Amino acid sequence: MDILALLTTEFHLKPWQVEHAVSLIDQGNTIPFIARYRKEQTGSLDDQVLRELDQRLHYLRGLQKRKEEVAAAIEQCGAMDDALKAALDGAVTLAEVEDLYRPYRPKRRTRASIAREKGLEPLANQIFSQDSRCPDPLTLAASCVNGELGVDTPEDALQGAMDIIAEQLSDDAVIRKLLRSLMMAQGIVRSVASKEEDSVYRLYYDFSEPVRRIPGYRVLAINRGEREEYLKVSVDLDRVKGLAILFQQAVREGNSCSSVVKAAAEDAYDRLIFPSVEREIRASLTERADQAAIGVFSSNLRRILMQPPVKGKRVIGLDPAYRTGCKVAVVDETGSILDTAVIYPTPPHNKKEEAGSILKSFVERYNATIFSIGNGTASRETELFVAQLLPELPDGMSYMVVSEAGASVYSASKLAAQELPQYDVSLRSAASIARRLQDPLAELVKIDPKSIGVGQYQHDMPPKLLDEALDGVVENCVNTVGVDVNTASPALLSHVAGLNATVAKNIVQYRGENGAFSSRTQFKKVPKLGPRTFEQCAGFLRIPESAEVLDRTAVHPESYQAAKQLLKICKYTSDDVTCQRLSDLTSRIQKMGEQTVADQIGVGVPTLWDMAAELMRPGRDPRDQLPPPLLRTDVMEMSDLKPGMELDGTVRNVVDFGAFVDIGVHQDGLVHISQMADRYIRHPSELLAAGDIVKVRVLSVDVEKKRISLTMKTEIG
Repeated sequence: MDILALLTTEFHLKPWQVEHAVSLIDQGNTIPFIARYRKEQTGSLDDQVLRELDQRLHYLRGLQKRKEEVAAAIEQCGAMDDALKAALDGAVTLAEVEDLYRPYRPKRRTRASIAREKGLEPLANQIFSQDSRCPDPLTLAASCVNGELGVDTPEDALQGAMDIIAEQLSDDAVIRKLLRSLMMAQGIVRSVASKEEDSVYRLYYDFSEPVRRIPGYRVLAINRGEREEYLKVSVDLDRVKGLAILFQQAVREGNSCSSVVKAAAEDAYDRLIFPSVEREIRASLTERADQAAIGVFSSNLRRILMQPPVKGKRVIGLDPAYRTGCKVAVVDETGSILDTAVIYPTPPHNKKEEAGSILKSFVERYNATIFSIGNGTASRETELFVAQLLPELPDGMSYMVVSEAGASVYSASKLAAQELPQYDVSLRSAASIARRLQDPLAELVKIDPKSIGVGQYQHDMPPKLLDEALDGVVENCVNTVGVDVNTASPALLSHVAGLNATVAKNIVQYRGENGAFSSRTQFKKVPKLGPRTFEQCAGFLRIPESAEVLDRTAVHPESYQAAKQLLKICKYTSDDVTCQRLSDLTSRIQKMGEQTVADQIGVGVPTLWDMAAELMRPGRDPRDQLPPPLLRTDVMEMSDLKPGMELDGTVRNVVDFGAFVDIGVHQDGLVHISQMADRYIRHPSELLAAGDIVKVRVLSVDVEKKRISLTMKTEIG
């Protein structure tokens, strides 16, 4: 199997791109490093394509290894022939390989193996040959009667032979492949209730949908309902059509043995093949649904992590509660805690005046300008209290309700105890809520991505696949933005390309013992940060205070000489970079010719333009180009909503059937996929992602059931 050729075809790439990408991966380079700093070698393949290529590369190598193992096992049996070898070489999935291996795989004791022990395999072969010269099957079977072996009658012998034929048909790779294809094309997924009681699965109590059309979220819902014993699920297929495949492959009409082979085929279909293929189809549907759900989860997570930060602001974080009080933490521009308190503005205490005085004093003393309110228990009452307090505070004060998903997980973690040892768990949570508004990426990387709450059926996903996908998203986001090495937490640093938790801790420890880093060359003094690690991570670690202006950018140290040469030939200096006086750098490069300039400084054209972008805007944050968070100064009740009302909202979650939007009433509204656009769209992710600011109109409100239907269409109706 030519893996490189397969990858070239599947990804529609040029052979040299695949060859170089695979070589770089095999050398141990990280995906972010390859995507950013080896563009010339890969033809500027982006992070996502490289990850997919890496995953497919590992699958194909695993497939090749399994083919070799199976071939060796079949050779050992002495059963390998040219046809089987060709079929094995041509297999493109692990399922096909296993189908070919099935007849030779060691089996547990079966009806067929027992019949073989009784010496009935020659009889089975003679019947299955369906030779027109063969006598009546019972006549053939009579010669195999042997009381010592437990074959007491011709009928016993015939039944044993049929068991052998049934297993042979079940092990036939062609039959299984044809039946699998038929079930994918014409099968029906059915579910019925297994309990009388009502549940969230009522929709599926009498449900059916073609295999080829059933969406992933329904597959996952049905699977969960089955696991919780509310549903019985099956995949149905017209039995006549299924049997026709076996008859066509195995039965030769017009001889005395064909009726026996046909009966054996029916037994094989009902007892062995169909149940097995049904399991395979359901596994395939689940795998496809898992991949789609993980894709949606990854997309949502990426947008949540890449939400624009609220920079340069002091924030008051509020972790609402009833009986135990609302925890308050004031944090400065860097996220350091300035003060904390516990207030009781909500029932049963209702000490609003006292709580207001404390918050006013915090605003005045620390010049805080934004309240960040967690969206958990008592959030609605706390939001109302803050909104009523705003008129008594300096102009410009606002608030935002943020998701507190995972805040309690973080606050009780070892990481939180190390970062904030002097504060109790509840106050750590308030600090985390404040920091989520200041810099979502830096704070949310401290939490298991599955706890951020932006997925669909994430707890049903294969843990290894989900973790790999989400870790890849976090790594991509962290390295896209870059990290200030002098303020970053160990959690944030551990996601930088090339770094692990140990080296991240060593960086923080070195920083604490020796003071802030002043140049990238100092990284080499950190224990366990060797030359290879330095190569992978250096470009993603920034030092805003460095005297070397390039240390503040994403320009890799290996390209410093080229960057300085670029400035020189374009008649600029480092001071021009510091003062951002390079507005016409692009035009100067174009005037001289991009290829000429690239050749002169010794880099490729993609690296040249990346370098130019960094020099023009050193330390740029790609998140700044996105719409800012939606801050609020007033509060609405769900009862205030009326059909036709137009509102601004923030997309909280995107799922297969629509998107949930926060419109400021503490109950997210649903924009169904059919209400997202005036045109047809295949999936909500075509238009929306978590964190988007959107304009919606209210379709309907059900206060009792807490349901809000929204539309993004230009016309309602």
